[in-house]
Amino acid sequence: MAKGKLKLLVTGLNGVVGRALRPALEERYEISALSRSGVDWLPAERVFKADIADMQSLYPAMKGIDVVLNLAADGGQSSAEGMNAGWDSMLRNNIVGTYNVLEVAKQSGVKRVILASSGATANGYELVEPYKSLVSTENVPIPDSWAMVNEFSEPKPISLYGVTKLFGEDLGRYYALTSEMSVINLRISSCGPVDKAGPGRAQANWASYRDLQQLTVKCIEAPPEIKFDIFWATSDNRKLFRDNQHAKDVLGYAPQDGVK
Repeated sequence: MAKGKLKLLVTGLNGVVGRALRPALEERYEISALSRSGVDWLPAERVFKADIADMQSLYPAMKGIDVVLNLAADGGQSSAEGMNAGWDSMLRNNIVGTYNVLEVAKQSGVKRVILASSGATANGYELVEPYKSLVSTENVPIPDSWAMVNEFSEPKPISLYGVTKLFGEDLGRYYALTSEMSVINLRISSCGPVDKAGPGRAQANWASYRDLQQLTVKCIEAPPEIKFDIFWATSDNRKLFRDNQHAKDVLGYAPQDGVK
């Protein structure tokens, strides 16, 4: 996309996912960061203190950028209230903010935006069998087989956070169809502050740091013909039902980890 190191702008780099991705991104790209609090390990000229809900504040950060990785949101792992974050905050950050990032990226000539989506877009599957058993914290029998939930399965959000992430995916589809920009949605599953799968849901949905790093890099560097897509970011877990096969087929994703 550009001569020399690709110029990558990351929003929300201080969050859980940003910290998980940082080593791989720092090694490969010229990183700039946009957040309300800033980051302390980048040169000052590549640190932009701004609020994604304030469209005008985004323009300086987008100048000369090749790819934007939008991790900024409310309602995820880095939020004090988790998926129960207030609607006003999620409206501001996940809906208005995502629109602002995409619109300013388009106006600034950014080639690709990668949106951090979420497993929350499909958490409703876990309310019924066989998925209920797969995410149980109890010692229950594992089903013999189950249908995988892929990127084309019916969305089943059971939180407003999940709804806002689905909005972001469709907003990305709109920009991919109506502009020259490529938009890739990465449905990040269980990725916490510690690079280890906890009990229950993470046993099925875990994404290790190095698998998430690999897949994110593959999204950033995907061929320009990939104008729009959605990929599950999951490791190869024994109880896996969030299907990562599409990422393997399209991007050559090869998970190295998984809960056995």
